[in-house]
Amino acid sequence: MGLSLEQKQAMVSEVATTLQGAQSLIVAEYRGLNVERITQLRSKARNSGVWLRVLKNTLARRAVKGTPFEKLADKMVGPLMYGISQDPVAGAKVLSEFAKENELFVIKAGAMPNAIMSAQDIKVLAQLPSREQLIATLLGTMQAPMAKLVRTLNEVPARFVRTLAAVRDAKSGT
Repeated sequence: MGLSLEQKQAMVSEVATTLQGAQSLIVAEYRGLNVERITQLRSKARNSGVWLRVLKNTLARRAVKGTPFEKLADKMVGPLMYGISQDPVAGAKVLSEFAKENELFVIKAGAMPNAIMSAQDIKVLAQLPSREQLIATLLGTMQAPMAKLVRTLNEVPARFVRTLAAVRDAKSGT
């Protein structure tokens, strides 16, 4: 049973709304995967903040029309699953890891705003550290000079106390 016109319009609207805040759109062919595997992928995607759907390509093309992902419309051929993410690395990681585990899941292409990515580009993107890891690294780098300054400032009174203790021990020993 097909979708009604209202259902199709709602689906196109939902996808277009999701694309408004997205930083990446990845399309992958899922032909031959069983329901259990797809459910595992959906769970991983949900936990990583990746919006994952199977859509009719005609509806997906309508949804990307007028968005920064419009250039990807030519790649929307065959049975595809669409992964949309606000963090481009998260989407690439989830789908690339799943593709490594399941040879039937093939990443076809992807896009970042106004840029098309090949399957190889997506694999490279998946190897980058996540946004959280980059922020942690930045904060650690920013914190290091402050920690060193605190240790240096703390060393002055500590050295003074050790000197006084040495003087006291020298006087009591003689």
